Amino acid sequence: MFIKASRQGERPLGKIDASLNEKLQSVKWGEYKIDELFVPCTIKCKLSKEDLSDDFLFSAYSAETENGGVIGYTNIPEFICNGQTPFYVIFGDHTRVFNIAKESFSVLDNVKVLRPRINSERTLLFIISAWAKLIPNLGYARHWKVAKDCIIQLPTKNGQIDIDFIESFIAELEARHIAELEARHIAELEAYLTVTGLKDYTLTKEEEKALVDFNTLNWMNYNLEDLFSKSTRGKRLKSADRVQGDLPFVTAGEACEGVSAYIGNDVEIFESNTTTIDMFGSAKYRNFRYGADDHVAVVHTEKLPKHAAVFVTTAIHKSSHTGKFDYSRNFYAKDADELDILLPSKENKPDYSFMSTLISAIQKLVIKDVVLYFNRKIDETKKVIAK
Repeated sequence: MFIKASRQGERPLGKIDASLNEKLQSVKWGEYKIDELFVPCTIKCKLSKEDLSDDFLFSAYSAETENGGVIGYTNIPEFICNGQTPFYVIFGDHTRVFNIAKESFSVLDNVKVLRPRINSERTLLFIISAWAKLIPNLGYARHWKVAKDCIIQLPTKNGQIDIDFIESFIAELEARHIAELEARHIAELEAYLTVTGLKDYTLTKEEEKALVDFNTLNWMNYNLEDLFSKSTRGKRLKSADRVQGDLPFVTAGEACEGVSAYIGNDVEIFESNTTTIDMFGSAKYRNFRYGADDHVAVVHTEKLPKHAAVFVTTAIHKSSHTGKFDYSRNFYAKDADELDILLPSKENKPDYSFMSTLISAIQKLVIKDVVLYFNRKIDETKKVIAK
């Protein structure tokens, strides 16, 4: 549905990208009253918080600023979104916050429900963004009394809202925003790859040879305590006693690699480049300093080269995580000391040099696609931003 402009004129321009600014300067602007753009709806049933439940299906909107204005759920929607009315706008009377509802809903107190005369979401976003800038902040007072009298300037063509221009403009704005976010993420990825030395994915001759030689290796069993001395058991620290801080605290479990909290308690700190084995026998490599609870055994691999320690952790996991340990039979440090692991051997000793080279090669093979993706996205992002 097109709406005729009350008056045409030039719109003052704010700070915006130069090319988009030029597009804004190329159009005429018309002034529109709120009742030309929206139909205020009568609210027959205002819900209270006591009427809501997370078990219900339909959103209930309030004047809250968080969670898109949804404060809970109801089973009785008063306003129905369908093909005829795909959107409604909910205005927070005290907060001046606009939300667009695209599914059937009900409301609590202190909101106004508006039915748009235009059924285009991008155009609707453009309109409410322009409208929001016109409404003064009256504190906690009700704002509808001034909001309803605002005059909104919109792009106009042939005496009607230029929906085609608005759609195109918002689409380009969204594309540029996505490109800028992507550029930021790419920059973060570049910094990470540079700091970690992962940008180089070209295999050395030694790494190529390690991949070829893997199937002809000499493997031997080694006792974990013989290799790394006795393992250390962490100490119990109840959740209620944990003080918030910066030290990762490792417990049993797979979520977040077993890091359940960041603490400031005075606990034993284990060095990076070590391996933890939780109560279920799950082994994980740690490249950071941490604390651990009594359901975690720490294997002291810190003197190994990093990639060799990663290899050893994998060998430990293969031997410890067999289904033998569970809630009724926990894995402890003494079990780690009794564990035998299979490692590549040279002259009857663990070949840590080969392990390091092999893991380095595998890491490069894995990271290669990431680096190629990174390089491709940089080129694409530069092209978008340069337009």
